[in-house]
Order: sequence, then structure tokens, then C-alpha cells
Amino acid sequence: MPIKSGKQYIERIDRQNINIWYKGEPIKGPLSEHSAFQGLIQTQADLYDMQCDARYMEQLTYPSPDTGERVGLSFLPPKNAEDLQKRRIMMELWARRHHGFLGRAPDYMNTAIMSLYTAANILEEHHPKYAENLRNYYKYCRDHDITLSHAFIQPYACKMSGQQDAAEDAIAAKVEEMNHEGMIISGAFLMATQGATCEEMLVFPTPSPTMSQDVNPSAFAFAVPNDLPGMTFICRESYGATSSYDYPLSARYEEMDTLVIFDRVLVPHDRIFYYGDETYAGRLFGESHFHTHIAHQMAVRFIVKTEFMLGLLESLADEQNIGLEPHMVSNVSKVITFLETFKALRLASEQGASHDKFGYLVPAASPLIASSILFPKFYPEMVEMIQLLGSSGLIMIPSELDFRSESGPYLNQYLKGSTTDARDRIALFRLAWELGASSFGGRQTQFERFFFGNAQTAAYRMYNHFEQHEQLRSRISDFLSQEKPSS
Repeated sequence: MPIKSGKQYIERIDRQNINIWYKGEPIKGPLSEHSAFQGLIQTQADLYDMQCDARYMEQLTYPSPDTGERVGLSFLPPKNAEDLQKRRIMMELWARRHHGFLGRAPDYMNTAIMSLYTAANILEEHHPKYAENLRNYYKYCRDHDITLSHAFIQPYACKMSGQQDAAEDAIAAKVEEMNHEGMIISGAFLMATQGATCEEMLVFPTPSPTMSQDVNPSAFAFAVPNDLPGMTFICRESYGATSSYDYPLSARYEEMDTLVIFDRVLVPHDRIFYYGDETYAGRLFGESHFHTHIAHQMAVRFIVKTEFMLGLLESLADEQNIGLEPHMVSNVSKVITFLETFKALRLASEQGASHDKFGYLVPAASPLIASSILFPKFYPEMVEMIQLLGSSGLIMIPSELDFRSESGPYLNQYLKGSTTDARDRIALFRLAWELGASSFGGRQTQFERFFFGNAQTAAYRMYNHFEQHEQLRSRISDFLSQEKPSS
């Protein structure tokens, strides 16, 4: 099966029979028609339509090495600089379509499963069948254009139970039993972003420690369709709405986060990627360069989102005739400086790329980790610039219905700008409000802060990837040991 269109994406999502709950009620009927999901689903359908468009097909797809059909380019394992450049161009095209607001756009998880595939060889020593499963699943996703989500994080209660309770009593995610059909899984995972708007889910938790068992029941990875018996999705409250005038961002880019429950779910043997030996969790992430490949996709998104924020900042300044005021020039220049920094870090990662032991080209990790540390700190600063610039204009923002009502003429008379009519001016300020003061904007800020782990995790990631610690210490030691030249 070749690449799918937006229509096919929607049909696949609606065809699933998933057990999903929203505001205490099970969702019945097509998910694409539900107000909490329809905007995001339509946006992603637009992404899939792009790859079927002759104008973009060459840049967004490549021939499958197995079938010859066109498949999504974000599935391409890079083997040379040209491959890496193709991947980056593809990710830029999609990111510019959603302006960086989709943290879990399909190319994110396509990149994730691609990276794990590149290290499948390490599973040969653990269990050759698992290595085969991972390779086959990657090819299945690639050749069927599967939309993936993931579940890695467990709720606090589960993590504590896994550390403190005996394996048989723990509520941490675990394998309840293995039988001739597969393994039976129970547990819970949160922040499964877009869990409901994908077709399948990759589950790969951090194993709980175990001292008493040769086989750790919490050490596993697998992928399954979203509608298996025993799976339940519980949604948070939606921040989205249907009016793209009143809610220009959330009406398009609201990614639903879900709590996913596995209650004795049967995972078939051919969907298991590893089980029992917790060392393979770290090895798969590490030797696949999972975080590096993902960070390359993230760096592209950071650049595009920063460009959007810069454009909004300058548009707000122009609307208020303060574009050349000193404080505005200072703020805009600061955003430009960070934008150029993110571009330089992305470029440095590509120019510093090297081949791993499996023959795949991996971007240099340190520039990408630097980008992932900088953006979560700078993004709230950009939001604050918009809040301060928007001032009370972010508060008095009539709705689309107000403009259509009998009071509309008053709005048109009193809320116009110096060169813009009231409707266009309010549209700009509603956009700024969504970023700076709405629930959607708050979630975006929090999401960016913790997108790639907390600050301490990111710091350790940078520290461990940096290879010049000893060299630089030695340089200082050598400097201090030098004798002062005689006069």
C-alpha cells in the first residue's frame, strides 16, 4: 500500500473501535466529527494530502526498498549526507504547514520507529525473533503509512509501586503472563499525546528495578493497534473549539493528551520487541541514537515555531505603530538571535554527522541537545514578550458572533486600528491571546518546557554526550604547570 491521503487517514481513524472516554462519557460515532478532535484530525489530513500532491511528492516521499511504492520520507534511515538533508527538507515542509505547534506530528513517531529499527541487530543476541519483529514492524509502518503514537511515561503511583512493592503486587506496567498467543499486559501510561488520533501505539516504558527475578516483568517494548480489547483511553478536557476566528490555533492544532489503560491486553508474539532483560531498554535507546534522531526533528520544529512567534511579535508591533521603538527593536533582535542560534545548531548537527556501527548516518548529538535545552527556556520568554506587547488588547477581544450581531457596527467603529478594520485587528489579538493567555497557550508552554524531559534530564544528557571533559581539564592543568618565561 502506498502513501495515504488525508481522506484515507480520516477513514482509518473513524474505522477504529476504540474505547475512549471524554468528560465522563464514552465517545460514540466517528472521532473526526467530535469537537475535541476534528480540528487536529483535519490538520493532519492536510499533511497527508501534501505528500500525495505532485508539487511536494518528491520532497516528502521516497520509493520503498521492498515494494517500490512511494512511502513517507520521515521513515528513511539516513545513510549519507544527502539522506539527512532530504529528511530535514521533508520535516521543514510539514512543520511550516503546522507552524511548529504539532509536537507529535506524524514525522515525530516515524523518526522514532526508524531509529529503533537501525539498532535491531542488538536484539539478535537477546532473542532473534524480537529483532525480526522490530524490523518487520518498521517495514509495516513504512509501507502502510501507519500513524503512530507512543506511551513511555507511567503515572506517579505506578512508578512508586514499581520501586517499592513486590513484582506480583505492583501496579506498575508489567507482563502478567506469557502464553502461546503472546503476552498479557496490565498498566497505565499518561501523556499519550495524540493517542486517540493515531492508528497504533508504541509502548516502551522505563523498567522498574528488580532484584529477585531473572526475568523482569516490567521490562518490555511492543506496538499494538489502538482498539485491542482491554485498552481504554481517558482524555483531558479539550482546549479546542470549532471557530478558527475565535480560536485560530486550538481549532487547528489541539493535540489531545490521554491516559491509556491496559487491562490484561493480549500483545501478539510478533509485536513484541524485547522482554525480560532490562538492559535492552537502555541499549535500544542508546545504540539506536533515538534521542539524537528525534532531536533533529525537534530542531526543525523549534526553528519554524520561533519564526512564527517572531512574525506575530512584529505584526503586533506594527499594528500599534511601535515597530521601531527601542524596546521593540531590542526584543525582536533577541528573537532573531535565538532563531539564528537554532539554525546554526541544526546545521552544525548535520555537518558534524558521523556513521554509527550499523552504517547509518547520525547527526552530531551535542548541538541538538543544546537546542533542546535552550528552546524550553526561551519559549516562555517569547510568550511573555507577546503578553506584554498585547497588554489589555489580549483581554477585550470580542468573538466572531459579536461581529455578526446587532452590536457589530459599534465594534467596527470603536475597535479598528489606524490602518486595519476592527475584525482584522481583533483577529490578530485573538491569535496573540491564544498563545499568551488561553488554556491552549498554557499547555503549549508547559509542553515545550518538558517536551524532552525535565531540565535535569536534559543537563545530564548534554554532560554525558560531551566528549572533551578530560581534554579541557588537561589543557588547564598543562597551562598551570608551565613555567613563566624568563625575562
